[in-house]
Amino acid sequence: MVKCLEMEGVRVAFGYPGAAICPFYDALSGSSIRHVLVRTEQNAAHSASGYSRVSGKPGVCIATSGPGATNLLTGIASAYMDSIALVVITGQVRSDLLGRDVFQEADITGAAEPFTKHSYLVKNANEIPRIFKEAFHIASTGRPGPVLIDVPIDMQKAEIKDFDYDTPVDIIGYKPSTQGHSLQIRKAIEAIKSSSRPVICAGGGVFSAKARGELRQFAEQCNIPVISTMMGIGALPSEHRLNMGMLGSHGCVPANKAIRDADLVILAGARVGDRAVAAPGQVAERATIIHIDIDPAEIGKNMPAHIPIVGDLKLVLAEFIRNCIWEAPQEWVQQVTERKARYFEPNTQPVEGFVEPKLFMRALSRKMRPDSILCADVGQNQIWSANNFLIQDGYFLTSGGMGTMGYSIPCAVGAKTAQRDRQVCAVCGDGAFQMSMMELGTICQEGLGVKIVVMRNTRLGMVRELQDRLYCGRQFAVCLNGKPDYVSIAKAYGIEALSVSSDSEVEAAIDQMLKDDKPFLLECSVNPDYPSL
Repeated sequence: MVKCLEMEGVRVAFGYPGAAICPFYDALSGSSIRHVLVRTEQNAAHSASGYSRVSGKPGVCIATSGPGATNLLTGIASAYMDSIALVVITGQVRSDLLGRDVFQEADITGAAEPFTKHSYLVKNANEIPRIFKEAFHIASTGRPGPVLIDVPIDMQKAEIKDFDYDTPVDIIGYKPSTQGHSLQIRKAIEAIKSSSRPVICAGGGVFSAKARGELRQFAEQCNIPVISTMMGIGALPSEHRLNMGMLGSHGCVPANKAIRDADLVILAGARVGDRAVAAPGQVAERATIIHIDIDPAEIGKNMPAHIPIVGDLKLVLAEFIRNCIWEAPQEWVQQVTERKARYFEPNTQPVEGFVEPKLFMRALSRKMRPDSILCADVGQNQIWSANNFLIQDGYFLTSGGMGTMGYSIPCAVGAKTAQRDRQVCAVCGDGAFQMSMMELGTICQEGLGVKIVVMRNTRLGMVRELQDRLYCGRQFAVCLNGKPDYVSIAKAYGIEALSVSSDSEVEAAIDQMLKDDKPFLLECSVNPDYPSL
């Protein structure tokens, strides 16, 4: 098993040991692979996710049988929804005991079935090389996703007579289509040239396909405005003249009006779920939809597609660049860019005694390096970050599809592990922080210079907003009245920390946080009634 990982070029694995995975861990101890010990198994998957998204390689996470494996489920599901390549390794009870409800037995392949691209239960140790090679291939090709390998402890202890890792992968029925159909590409280019108000909607598939360069080149060549889903933030630099921002219920006016007024929409690796477009049928009635995706199941699932193109986004955009020599009408581009200029500065509501979160995120993005990585959690902090942190050459990482609270800090651990030379900052609310603050131990043990910003409003802020708006203001089970001292918690781990409660303190506090590459926690007191938008 360890040899397979080495042959795949794996350098880092995130995990938490237990009895049923001990033979593997014993072999791993003599390997060059670095093991990062997280503080709970769910965060092994989240850290592997952050590592995968920044490194461009499958992230590897490990857990033992029973509760160790089931604790991974939320992390696996989060990766599945956001198309993140993971190889998940779990220990299992002895093969002859399966199905007898013995100590720490759980049918993890069955439990994870809805959230994995594929899964394996090893029944013959001689098949381990084939299984591992297939797992990495499946996880990283086509639409990326998590693959689970469940290995009974007796299979881990077995001897393999012939270790062969050179046999090419050939899986019947699994042949992802990468080259877009030439006729469909021609139809799309004709439709683009016939349009007068085109717009590109960039999704997370831009990153999966490593197509940021192609997207930017195509948009600039044809002078087409770009909007993004939350997962597509950063596909084009935030301040690029053609970037109109994030669309959707928590997006910005320029992006939402751009797709409303468009007569042609190019969906580039975006599934446009309900948060992005509330009424996709109405958009399709007004505009021609070109949908490009590696996964044919996504095309037309949420929004009708007039011109579907199944293929690798990087390759399809390269075809567009070669064959679509055309520019969008200047009056259309001027209309949307002027609207962006009017709405560019955030609508702020400063309150004395609190930090204004939108202005804080703008200030943070100005002071962090151009290639920095922001890991946003879920809730109000996610929306403040998505709409106000200006991405240049870095990454905006968040849990978009599953909306998993507690994602940002372990994700930042993985991202910083992958790229130690980059600044990495995790932004979370005080609710999400309390779901993942145990990873401060991992940060210290690994010597990771992760910066953490806690937006403290003593509320589950987004749920509080829903209760105010939809349930007659009956706020119930949303007040975080435990009131822990986050600064003291950080200092207990030996992490420098600071608390601010006014806008006048923000600049100096950010400078102090970013002065070196050591971990730091910055607590920002935010008005409990402050809105997401």
